[in-house]
Amino acid sequence: MKKIFSLLLAAMLLFACCTALAEDDSLNSILAKGKLVMGFDEAYPPMGFVDENGDHVGFDIDLAKEVCARLGVELVLQPISWDAKELELNGGNIDCIWSGLTITPERKEMMLFSMPYLANEQIMVVLADSGIASVADTAGKVLGTQAGSASVDVLDANPDIASALGEIVLSDDFVAALMDLKLGGIDVLLIDSVVGNYYISQQDDPSAFAVLPEVLQAEEYGIAFRLGEQALADAVNAQLIAIAEDGTLAKITAAWFANDVTVVADYIDAYKK
Repeated sequence: MKKIFSLLLAAMLLFACCTALAEDDSLNSILAKGKLVMGFDEAYPPMGFVDENGDHVGFDIDLAKEVCARLGVELVLQPISWDAKELELNGGNIDCIWSGLTITPERKEMMLFSMPYLANEQIMVVLADSGIASVADTAGKVLGTQAGSASVDVLDANPDIASALGEIVLSDDFVAALMDLKLGGIDVLLIDSVVGNYYISQQDDPSAFAVLPEVLQAEEYGIAFRLGEQALADAVNAQLIAIAEDGTLAKITAAWFANDVTVVADYIDAYKK
């Protein structure tokens, strides 16, 4: 199964590279069809998730709605399997991945990223009464995280931590992993800070959880497009900058975060045309 997946991914990347050599009509194509299909993880609060009314809501969704409104196109929300996000994008099923996607050198070889727009950290969350007070205490413990996430890359980059663990459990999404932690199925959860801290803040008893003091990795989120689709990426970047400059980004951020974690202002000079 893994071999088939690798072959499919290689074929998609080859297609994407060939597309990059052709004329870039990515923006004109979106404007012509009048819609942008946004691929996202629907179990990734507060970036994108299903609320109590069954509606898709979240910071990324609100931001994408604002960008699409300014571009004059309809936003189409398309939930995807996070582990197959590259295939969904390069296969043409979606126009972008907009869902708290960490920018990494490896991903930049497969996708074209927008400007960074949000800061994130990789943290470990435990139950407050677990007796685990630091990363060193996770030795021999069961760690959970989301398959296909940047957290997995962090484990790969820290083999000393990974090898000391008793077991690593991969979940389909972070919500399932957080529930597993809450129910005692895992001892520690490696997770994006924006998701972990939001989840804890929404609990009846936030004090039942603790975040370990060590930050394993600082990251930034970006929006991913197919390789070669620079025109579309530039158009989205221009709107992100405009939204930041007129104060709209601050309003959207305040609705979802206690602190301003956006980084668009840091990159305006580098990306402004």
